[in-house]
Parts: sequence; C-alpha cells; structure tokens
Amino acid sequence: MVTMSFHLMNTSIDWALLQQQARAASLQAYAPYSHFPVGVAIQAGSGKIYTGCNVENASYGGTICAERNAIAAAIVAGEREFQALVVFTPQERLTPPCGMCRQVIAEFFTPESPIASCNHLAQIQQWSVGELLPSAFTPLYLAQSAKVETRKLFDSPESSEPTN
Repeated sequence: MVTMSFHLMNTSIDWALLQQQARAASLQAYAPYSHFPVGVAIQAGSGKIYTGCNVENASYGGTICAERNAIAAAIVAGEREFQALVVFTPQERLTPPCGMCRQVIAEFFTPESPIASCNHLAQIQQWSVGELLPSAFTPLYLAQSAKVETRKLFDSPESSEPTN
C-alpha cells in the first residue's frame, strides 16, 4: 500500500492503517448481486477507527453502502466529528463514494476532510469532501438559509394565476 501523510486538526492520519482496515472490512461485504465488495475505514475526531462494508439486498433500494455503514457505526459509538475516510475495492479502477454516500459524508466531515480510494494493486487517489461534492447541502447550508413563511408565498398576487 502507498503511505500517505496528512495532518488535520493537529492529528496525524495513519493512511496505511486506514487502508488495511478498509481492506479487511471489504472481506466482510455481503455483495451476492453486484459482486462488488467495498470496505471503508474512517478516522473519527477521537482518533478511533470505524469500519463498514456494503450490505446488499434483493430489493436493491435496501442496499447499504460501506461508507454509510462505517459512519453509522461511529455515530452509534458517540462520534460526531471525523477526520478521514478510505474506501477499498478490489477493482482495477479506483472507486470514489457514490452520490448518496457523498451527501452523508458531507453531513459529518468538513469540506477540507480527505477522502481516499485504494485497491488491491496498491493504487490510491485522494480528494477533499469539497471536491467530491461541491456546493453540498449541509447543516451549515440550512443554518445560513433564509426562512420564508410558505403561506405568504401562496397568498401573493404573483402566484395566484399561472402564466403560459
């Protein structure tokens, strides 16, 4: 595996350990339909590492990605701040998080947080959360949004008649 060094919030991220943990998690993946096992390791603000794997379901909408499983495990343990995430797939092409996972990652990680993808060929690629999901819909976005009373929107004369 490629060793990377990245410092965030005065805490060193052990990329080799995260890669190793993500790879181990991928071995637990339940992927009988896609045959695409994914493992993830995240480092929480506390320094603890949490892992997850994808769990597929015959009703495809019931499938849960590895990223969301790892984040959920950390949330159950009381974590709320995260520093880094590594995705492992035994694929020749490096696999970034899917769109739904990017949204969940943006909920808990900062835009500057590093996200990496690695594979069995010791290849690795890194992005920031902001690069993966620019202009993310996050709690900060909601907090900064102006609240409009919806009743006033429908009471205004401009909205009473549709135009062609």
